[in-house]
Amino acid sequence: MQITPPQPPPAWDHSPEDVTKLTKEIIEKDRALQDKIGALKPEECDFSSLALAKAETHMDSVTEPLAFYQNVSPSKELRDASNEAESLVRDFGVESSMRLDVFKAKIAAEKNIKASGQWEKLSAEEKRLVDKMILDGTRAGLALPEKARDELTTLKKELSQVCLEFSKNFNEEDGKITFTAEELKGVPKDVVSGYTKRTEGSVEVYDVTYKTPDIFPLFKFAENPKTRQRAQEGHESRLENNVPLLSKALDLRRRIAALLGYKTWGDYITEVKMIKSAKGVDDFLDDLEQKLRPVGIKEREILLALKKKEHEEKGLPFDGEFYIWDYRYYDRKYIEQTLDLDDMLVKEYFPVSVVVPTILEIYQNLLGVRFETITGSTWHPEVQQFAVWEKDAKDESGFVGYCYLDLFPRAAKYSHAAVWPLLSGHDLPNNKRSYPLAAMVANLAKPTPDKPALMRHDDVVTFFHEMGHVFHGLLSQTKFARFHGTSVARDFVEAPSQMLENWCWEPKVLEKMSSHYETKQPLSPSSSIKSSKGGLRICLPNERKSSIFYSRYVNVGLFYLRQLFFAKFDIKVHTDKDSADYTNLWNTLRESISLVKAGKPCPGQGTFGHITGGYDAGYYGYTYSLVFAADMYATVFKADPLDPVRGKRYRDKILRAGGSREELESLEDFLGRHPTTKRF
Repeated sequence: MQITPPQPPPAWDHSPEDVTKLTKEIIEKDRALQDKIGALKPEECDFSSLALAKAETHMDSVTEPLAFYQNVSPSKELRDASNEAESLVRDFGVESSMRLDVFKAKIAAEKNIKASGQWEKLSAEEKRLVDKMILDGTRAGLALPEKARDELTTLKKELSQVCLEFSKNFNEEDGKITFTAEELKGVPKDVVSGYTKRTEGSVEVYDVTYKTPDIFPLFKFAENPKTRQRAQEGHESRLENNVPLLSKALDLRRRIAALLGYKTWGDYITEVKMIKSAKGVDDFLDDLEQKLRPVGIKEREILLALKKKEHEEKGLPFDGEFYIWDYRYYDRKYIEQTLDLDDMLVKEYFPVSVVVPTILEIYQNLLGVRFETITGSTWHPEVQQFAVWEKDAKDESGFVGYCYLDLFPRAAKYSHAAVWPLLSGHDLPNNKRSYPLAAMVANLAKPTPDKPALMRHDDVVTFFHEMGHVFHGLLSQTKFARFHGTSVARDFVEAPSQMLENWCWEPKVLEKMSSHYETKQPLSPSSSIKSSKGGLRICLPNERKSSIFYSRYVNVGLFYLRQLFFAKFDIKVHTDKDSADYTNLWNTLRESISLVKAGKPCPGQGTFGHITGGYDAGYYGYTYSLVFAADMYATVFKADPLDPVRGKRYRDKILRAGGSREELESLEDFLGRHPTTKRF
C-alpha cells in the first residue's frame, strides 16, 4: 500500500531570479521579526514571546536549499545566483548576531523565566535552547562597547565573504593536466578509457581532470615517478588563487578573536567543543604523534626499500628520498605484494549498481526503516529520490523524511563526498512535525566503454560513512531544529559515521555487498581471483584473516601522521599570533610530521577546504572522534554488527538526541559507562 507523505518534497525548479527574490524576502521577514522582538519591553520577554527558534528554523528551511544549488546545479547562472544568495544570508547572519536589542530581550527573557518559576517547567531541551541563545550573544561580542561591536560586525562580514569566495573557487575549479599514453603506463585501462583523448601535434594525449576518480589512479598506479610528481604538484597547485584568501581569512580571525577577548581563534572555536581549549588540541595531537612516529618511521623504511628495489630493476635514479608522490604508489604495491591484494581487481567486485542498494538495505534493516523510490523535480536528472518510512509504517505517522543521492561527477559540481542537511526535523504546533531532508553528494566513477561503474573499496567505505550522516539527519527527533541531527559538537559529529565504517571491514558484510560485475560471485570465504601476474587470491575466512581486513592496518602509522599534519597545520595557523609564509609552513610541516618530502613547494593550503568550510581549528576532530568511534563499535556492535536490536540502541541513544543534550551524556547512555581511549 502506497502511503502519501504528510509533507511533500520541495520543488527544484527555481530560476536565478527566484533564488535572489526568495532570499531577500525571507531576510526581510526575519529582520522584521527581530525588530519586533528588539522593541519588547523587558517585562514582556519570556520563552514564547521571543519565538526566535521558530524564526531561525523557517529561514533556514528557505535559504539552505537555495544555497545548495551552487554545489550541484549544471547552470552557471543558477550557481552564481545561489552563491550570491548565500552571501546575502551570511551578511544578514552577521548583522543578526550583532543585534544588541535582541540580545537584551534574550537576557530579560531568561531573567523573567527564572524569576517566575517557569524555568522548572521547561524541558531539558528548552533549557538548553535558552542557555545556548545567551551564549551565542556573549560569543558574538554583544557585551562589548558600541565601537568594538561595529568593528566586529565589519570584520565578520568580510570573513564570511572571503570564506564564500574560497568555497566558490573550489567548486568552479576545472583544471586539467595532459599526459601521453607512455606517461600513463601502469594506470588501469578502464581508467584511461575515461579520459578525454585528443591529438597534440602528431601525438595522442589524454587530458586528466583533478577530480578524484581521474587523478587518484595516477597517484596509485602510474609507474613513471615523473608522471606522479607532475600529477601531485598540479593537483596541489590547482587552487593557488585561494592562497591570498586563506591568508586574509586567518588575519581576520586573529583580529576577531582579539576583539572578543580570546587569546587565539583556536581558543574561541574550541570553547564550545568537547575538547574545550586549543591547548587540549595541542596536547592530544602531540601525544598521538609521539605514539605514531616510531610506527611511521618503520613503515617509511619498508616502502623506501621497495622503491629502491624497483628503481634498481628499472634503471631509474634513486636518491634515497621518499616523496609525497611515492606514498600512494608504494603503499598500493606493498599491499599487493604482502597481502596478495590488487585494488583494481577487488574493485571489480563492487559495482555501483550493487553496492549502493545493498548499503541502503543494510541501513534499513539495522535501523528499522524502509526507502521508497519517488519521482519529482530535482536539480539534475541523475539524482535519486527516496521517501523514508518506519519499517512497519501503516499511515503517515510513520514518515521519517526524504533522502536524495547525487552520486556521479560532472562539471562544476562539488568535487568530494558530503551530506547536506537541507531541511531539519522539528516539532510544529498541534503535535505535528516538520520532516528532514538529507542530500548526499558524491563523485563515484562513471561507467567506461569497457566496464560498468565500479567502486574501489575505499569508495565503499566513504559511501557507508556518508550514509551514516544521512541517517543522523533522518532519525534525529528533537523539538528544535537547532539541535537536529548532526548539530552536535564538531569534534563529535564524525564519530557515528566513523564507527559505521567498521561494517566495511567485516567479512560477512563484505560478502553481502559484493558481486563481481561479470561472474556475479561475491567475495566469500572461498573467493579466488586470477590475474595476469599469476594466482592472486582474496580470501575472507571466518577467523578474519582476510587480505582486505589486514589491509586496513597496513601503513596505518603513515596514514594517521598525514592526518596529524592537516590537524597540526590547522591548529598552528589558528593559534599563531602573527601571519607567516603559509606555503612554506605547509611544506615544512608536512615533511617533518608526515615523513614525506616534496619537490618544489606547492601552495597546498589553497586546497584545504576544511579550513574555511566550518572545520577551522577543528580538523583534529576527525582523529579525536575516532577514539569515541572505536569505543562505540567495540562495546556495542562488534559482536554482531547487523543486529537490529543493537541498531535500535544506537538509534535511540545516539541519533535520536542529536545535539539536544551534551554529547558525553549520549555516549554514556549508549555505552553504559564513561567512554575510554583504550579501544583506539
